[in-house]
Amino acid sequence: MSDCSHGAGSSQPPPRNPARHLGPRRTIHRLADNEPVNDLDALLPLLTPEGRALLDEVRGTDPARELAVATRLRRDHPAALVSAALGQARLRQRAVAKFGAVDAGRMFFTPNGVEQSTRATVAAYRAERMRALGVTSVADLCCGIGGDAIALARAGIRVLAVDRDPLTAAVARANADALGLAGLIEVREADVTEVDTAGYDAVFVDPARRGGRGRVFDPESYSPPLSWAVEAARGASRAAALKVAPGIPHEAVPAGAEAEWVSDGGDVKEAVLWFGTEPGAVRATLLPGPRTLLSRRLPDPAVRPVGRYLYEPDGAVIRAHLVAEVAERVGGGLLDATIAYVTADDLLPTPYATAYEITDHLPFNVKRLKALLRERGVGTLTVKKRGSAVEPEELRRKVRPQGPNAATVFLTRVAGAPAMLVGHPVRPAPSGTP
Repeated sequence: MSDCSHGAGSSQPPPRNPARHLGPRRTIHRLADNEPVNDLDALLPLLTPEGRALLDEVRGTDPARELAVATRLRRDHPAALVSAALGQARLRQRAVAKFGAVDAGRMFFTPNGVEQSTRATVAAYRAERMRALGVTSVADLCCGIGGDAIALARAGIRVLAVDRDPLTAAVARANADALGLAGLIEVREADVTEVDTAGYDAVFVDPARRGGRGRVFDPESYSPPLSWAVEAARGASRAAALKVAPGIPHEAVPAGAEAEWVSDGGDVKEAVLWFGTEPGAVRATLLPGPRTLLSRRLPDPAVRPVGRYLYEPDGAVIRAHLVAEVAERVGGGLLDATIAYVTADDLLPTPYATAYEITDHLPFNVKRLKALLRERGVGTLTVKKRGSAVEPEELRRKVRPQGPNAATVFLTRVAGAPAMLVGHPVRPAPSGTP
């Protein structure tokens, strides 16, 4: 995600982000820190044969040895280049979680690029949806360091990747080259609101959702604003996707859009507004898989007594307001009308929720919980909370779990009353077991 400019006539200026200047930024280095140099003057030398060789040499450097490595390398290379290479090596190590070791080891990053870029698995899923819709070319607006452009190109889609920040655009271009995708990705440094997308059959917009004071929650304060992105999406000939914050209110979803919430490995990563797909549809998609749960506009489940099992819906399911669909699948109801925990008497595994067998239901009482855990020999305690003001670490300090066994305690409400539910996750049956 990159800081993109607002359209002409916007009532507010684009958010200022000290880490994303519109022009080159110069950072003074202290050798002991070897912080990444965040400007074009640092990036461009890394693209030279000397820079690439140096990147290979510092690959995997232990941060504790950076000072010694830097001192040695400065005998044969410019100090600024050594610092930039070590900073880039550190960013590549951080990027492995999002891009995998192979790609991260070849790509180039900025600090914000590592933090804010789309996880490769999520980008690949979205690119596959685009391909399945018959999309052959995409205008990727606010492309950042190119994570989505890379996934689209790997799906065989031609991409125009646009970002107004010179450094970010240069990094995106370097990444297209590094991964052998330059033939499919054209990177353009420009204001996205001034780019003609008529030659592309789809549009993808990833507006900046951070300003100088942190995260931006009002969609009209995105850069560019959501209203501009929606108009750009509606102008696409075949399809469009707008990446928005997972916490976007459902009432802010524009008419005619499909709303999709995506989680990866149980963590909610983003929400996407689709155009040209299923107008008004609401879905939760879980990766890996993908597994998709579609809204059937079910009424809220009834509140019922605690059953033998508790189901904790995936975060994407909760964000998409699809808890009722999960409750119907497991034949359950809610513990409380305001809490997204489902309880049921039977075990009916579903990929859209984690099942726990509940062994004890207590009113909120720390002393009683402590005694119970001591009796059960619980030393490994997982604390989950929903609808409780008690912090998990605070509870752990008070009960001081000790022993060889493990348990999960849910701090929640049952029919409006503070409660503690103790249990354990239900392990999936071995392959081949009914």
